[in-house]
Amino acid sequence: NPFPDIIELNVGGQVYITRHPTLVSVPGSLLWEMFTQKNIRSLARDSKGRFFVDRDGFLFRYILDYMRDQQLVLPDHFPERSRLQREAEYFMLPELVKILAPKLSKQNSLGDDPCQSDPEELSPNADTTRTLSSASFITIGYRGSYTLGRDSQTDAKFRRVARIMVCGKTSLAKEVFGDTLNESRDPDRPPERYTSRYYLKFTFLEQAFDKLADAGFHMVAFNSTGTCAFAHDQTDDRIWTSYTEYVFYR
Repeated sequence: NPFPDIIELNVGGQVYITRHPTLVSVPGSLLWEMFTQKNIRSLARDSKGRFFVDRDGFLFRYILDYMRDQQLVLPDHFPERSRLQREAEYFMLPELVKILAPKLSKQNSLGDDPCQSDPEELSPNADTTRTLSSASFITIGYRGSYTLGRDSQTDAKFRRVARIMVCGKTSLAKEVFGDTLNESRDPDRPPERYTSRYYLKFTFLEQAFDKLADAGFHMVAFNSTGTCAFAHDQTDDRIWTSYTEYVFYR
């Protein structure tokens, strides 16, 4: 076997580390064909020598999970089921394609496969801690400031939000915000790790809220703190600076 036991993959810019037996666990699949061949040099590699696959890096996590134990567990309100089915077809996983295919209900209407959810969440006796650990949280925060004169009737002069920060699991942040997520401050964070250094390429809170709502999130908490300083020694104008965070749950 020309392959090492531990293999690094670069899938669409996302780095995954897994064992060789996992990649060849489904005979006849594309990954099985790639990692059972004798000529290892024929496989594409990135600049760091990792095997490269030009597919959706975020959705590949579900492909890899399926390769581990031939089971699929998706988060609630998963918005990219059809795209994941397309990835399963590309990686030649017919059983996974069947799981993801829309099912006809008794009323001859299309319905979701009820087996996609975590069975622990469906059990009435599931432990609360396990339920929370499987939940999805994203926190967004921003710093804002405005100048207010001594006369309370004077309109406050607000400054534009400079940056909206994102805190949460890397893969989850990419699922929700996609191309509007700026990863330049933490570019190599693995999908399953958490980060608080990502920020959005836009500066409109409403747009961030809309994307979170579209992905099935709703706000459960927020907090804000502020400081005050005089703008000029010769005036009574004050600059208020605040930092606000919103916690979203799915």
